[in-house]
Amino acid sequence: MFEKEKLIKGVQQREFTITVAGDNVPCVIWAPEDASGPRNLLLMGHGGSQHKKILGIRRRAIDYANKYGWATLAIDAPGHGDRITREAAALLMAEVGARVTGQSSEPVNDPQRMKVMAKRSEQAVPEWQAALDAVQQFDFVGDTGMIGYWGVSMGTAIGVPLLAAEPRISCAVLGLAGMREGDSVFRKAAEAIHIPVQFVFQWEDAVAPRQAGIELFNAFASVAKTMHINPGGHVDIPDFESHAWESFYVRHLGA
Repeated sequence: MFEKEKLIKGVQQREFTITVAGDNVPCVIWAPEDASGPRNLLLMGHGGSQHKKILGIRRRAIDYANKYGWATLAIDAPGHGDRITREAAALLMAEVGARVTGQSSEPVNDPQRMKVMAKRSEQAVPEWQAALDAVQQFDFVGDTGMIGYWGVSMGTAIGVPLLAAEPRISCAVLGLAGMREGDSVFRKAAEAIHIPVQFVFQWEDAVAPRQAGIELFNAFASVAKTMHINPGGHVDIPDFESHAWESFYVRHLGA
């Protein structure tokens, strides 16, 4: 079942692969070393040009496992991580880096890129659902615990349609993204979200213009929703926001 296993600070990191619509989807799950029986589960979606074991995700997964006994699941998004070559990953990182720092000549809402993003999200949603189905069969996860989602930037681009489609998720941290002009499918997905949402946003974000971010936040149908706005660009989220995310999950999932 598990292709690789590694013990990190009392937390077991297990890698496995599922197949969805003919594509292999690399997955990783973290849980306490001696985990047994059902527990709360977090789904963490990485950003553009990143991968499922990016440091920020891995650190929080280990921390949450040690503090609260939670499990954390991450998967490589289509066209990312172990689903592409190292050369393609390096090129993608350079392209995304130019956009987030405002050095790209490409328009923020480039129609072709928007189509690629929409297609990626369409593919990623059933992959996330299949991965969730798989881990709920693990004896150290089960199907009775609460489930939360975390994902900013591309993690929100994929997360919004996932949350609209997946009733098992009960709360979510989103951010660094905005409403897409003319994308009625994305808007309808946002309007279908009723669970508690915490939305983090950077005021000088070169990728998500201010008005687009506010418009996306306003579209959520959630009664319990909060927007955290900080100065700075796309990659400048203050460290203290991670504490706000943790408090949010404790509040809605239970410690």
